[in-house]
Parts: sequence; C-alpha cells; structure tokens
Amino acid sequence: MSALPSIPDADDARPTLDVAVVMRRERIHGPASRWQQWRWVLDSVVRDEPRFGREVQLLAPGDDAQRWLHPGFQVQLFRDDLEGYYLNASTSAPCWFVLWRMDEQQTPALADVPIARPVAVSLSYHDAGRWLDAQEYVDQVPAPLEIVGWLSAFVDANYIVEPKRRHRPQSFQPLVDRNGNAASVSTEKPRGRGAGDV
Repeated sequence: MSALPSIPDADDARPTLDVAVVMRRERIHGPASRWQQWRWVLDSVVRDEPRFGREVQLLAPGDDAQRWLHPGFQVQLFRDDLEGYYLNASTSAPCWFVLWRMDEQQTPALADVPIARPVAVSLSYHDAGRWLDAQEYVDQVPAPLEIVGWLSAFVDANYIVEPKRRHRPQSFQPLVDRNGNAASVSTEKPRGRGAGDV
C-alpha cells in the first residue's frame, strides 16, 4: 500500500486521498423481517487501489450478507473546515463519514435489486452534520490509525484552538428595550384605573 500523501505547506494546496467504500447488504432476522428483509449499512472505507478499477463490484455474495465495493472517491482536506477535522481527530473514536443513497433504478448487470450507492466521503464532523440536517443517510466507521495520524498532522499544522470565552449570565446583562434603549423594571404594583386593577 502506498504512503499517505504529505501535508503541503502552501495555503492553497489541499491534501487528497483516494478511497473506496464497501457497503454491506445484510438480511434482517426476527419480527422486523416481516416488513423489510434486507438492510444496507456501511461496511468500511479503504484506500483505493488501481486493481479495483472504476466499476461497482460485488465482493462477497451470500445468502445472509453481500459486500459491494464502490471505488473512485476522493477525500480532500480544506483549510476552511479545520474545526470539523479537529472535532473528529480529537475524539476518542475518529471515523470516516459516508453519505449514501439508494439507487432507485435497478441495474440488471449488477444486481436484481436496487443497491446502496455512496455519494461522498469525509473526515469532517461539520460535513456529517450538514448531511444529517438534510436528512440524508449518513453512516460512520472507525478510521485506521494511519488515517487519523494524517488528519491530525493537517490539523496540527493549520488549526489554532480558540480558548473558550465565558459568557456573562443573562441575569447580569443590562436590560434594554426592543430599540436598544436602557429599560427599567419596577417591583411596585401599578395603581389606578387602567393599571391592571379590576
């Protein structure tokens, strides 16, 4: 397996990694199988290799599980998403995030049923959050140590952790009206007609 690409010094250069995604189709057992017999899950993300080619291929057929290889993805690290990479690299379990969708059109040459197709791969928490907010299918699998080291090197070279600022409690904030003018609060009960007395 080739060495990971180095982290470039130039600000406009983006470290890039070629990867392939393995999706797994597994049979559902038990009562839930009455409504759905199969489900798709993310199996793994691996370094892409020339021998994989560019076409989707069935790696492991089986009665209870199938593994499908989807080559040809690129993961680029962007300097404007450093916090997303930092959040991933600094967690106790750094991972790959994969956005995938069901292929609504059957491809008879591939399978007799629609298959799950990866759309994008990322190492950023922010990407995963945006995809989930858009109600996409997003799965994650652990990233190997060499990938975590590569990601951490990029973060260490470019990211400065901002110290947390203590926010002043709301009870100590000055009162202002909707126009931004100073406001006051009275604890005296209003008196007289039209002041709330009945």
